[in-house]
Amino acid sequence: MSIVTLHWKPDSWCSKKISQIPRYRDTVYLKKIQNKLSSLPPLTTSWEVENLKQLLALANEGKVFILQGGDCAEVFSECRPEIIARKLKILFQMGIILSWGLKKPIIKIGRIAGQYAKPRSKEFELVNGQKILTYRGDLINGHLPTQESREPDPERMLKGYFYASLTLNFIRSLVSSGFSDIHHLEYLNLEFAKNSEIVKIYREIVEKIVESLKFVENSLLTTETTLKQSYFFTSHEALLLPYEEALTRKVPRREGWYNLSTHLPWIGVRTLYIDSGHVEYARGIENPIGIKVSPDTESSELTEIIKILNPDNKTGKVVVIHRLGKEKVDNKLPEIIEAVKNKNLNVTWISDPMHGNTKKTANGLKTRNFSDIIQELTKVIAIHKYFKTTLAGVHFELTGEEVTECIGGSSGITEDDLCKQYTTYLDPRLNYEQSLEMAFILANKLSS
Repeated sequence: MSIVTLHWKPDSWCSKKISQIPRYRDTVYLKKIQNKLSSLPPLTTSWEVENLKQLLALANEGKVFILQGGDCAEVFSECRPEIIARKLKILFQMGIILSWGLKKPIIKIGRIAGQYAKPRSKEFELVNGQKILTYRGDLINGHLPTQESREPDPERMLKGYFYASLTLNFIRSLVSSGFSDIHHLEYLNLEFAKNSEIVKIYREIVEKIVESLKFVENSLLTTETTLKQSYFFTSHEALLLPYEEALTRKVPRREGWYNLSTHLPWIGVRTLYIDSGHVEYARGIENPIGIKVSPDTESSELTEIIKILNPDNKTGKVVVIHRLGKEKVDNKLPEIIEAVKNKNLNVTWISDPMHGNTKKTANGLKTRNFSDIIQELTKVIAIHKYFKTTLAGVHFELTGEEVTECIGGSSGITEDDLCKQYTTYLDPRLNYEQSLEMAFILANKLSS
């Protein structure tokens, strides 16, 4: 534990500037809910958190690669086994493709089991001429456009804990029971895409991998158990600080405080400033911390924030997730990399090529173009190669469902197709086929 955090407490954030946190009418009830959450078992463990930090350090050395992905915002109503299983399936399938192409282990981090709160650019919106609060995610208020639904409700934090617990329990059961075992391809099939050319290519690769594994097992007498092991971690934006505070704990035989609501909490671009409550909260926990960087992020402020979050300059502690867009990445990313290198700061670099490429259609739907995402990734790979920095991972908003929210890809989704299966409450996601195709393209670019 750093000397800087000796006087830190989980509620130290209250003394700083606070943004993107709702105003609860009944603060007494809010405190009661926090106390209840504080008494409940943690959702993750310090052992898992420390393991992830070690793996992030290895990713920084280029020995493993990080795949982070999932929904823009989870909703309580989709805490269903088939939906959770499909999210895991697409992440594991993408991991297989990337591992085959990059010839290294892939660490999967899901935006799952806690991504229930979202920052918004506007506090209010107009619905049928009526001014109501903006929807900020199921952890805070309801999606229905009514005054009653949009009122922030502290009890939603208990519901969020409940649904996150159910989700994590199911994920752990699936992973430990062989769901991710490459020997059992049938567990990873998604029937609706069975005729896709992309899926056929994927299956050919899997068959080659299975053949290779059989050879290793037979020649080295390796047990199947050692080949079934697969790391899977969770992440979400640590936005609603009363919730994060309540799940921040000290644990036996370890120093410091751990956020045990997730493995990798991150700070979003709207709350990333030096004197923010979110930075103050994050500086005191032992978890690795993700920080989202946009074209508007000042490089000088960014390096100061990194120092605040990681005063001992440990590798694997701070993950810089840059989300710059294809138009601005050429200028902004070199500036950021140079600033970090000039201060000799240890960070793990992850590219988020989704958020900087969001656009609105003529009818007001948010979308992203598959080719724009590829263009940013291509530029990012080249820039990191030029600066001799390691691109340690990628971050996608995606789903295992057959949605039509992003344009392009081999499936040929056009702007006219968006309304067919547009189900996201907030930002658009890559669907199953687009995600799989993205993995193929990325593996090819990173291995060339």
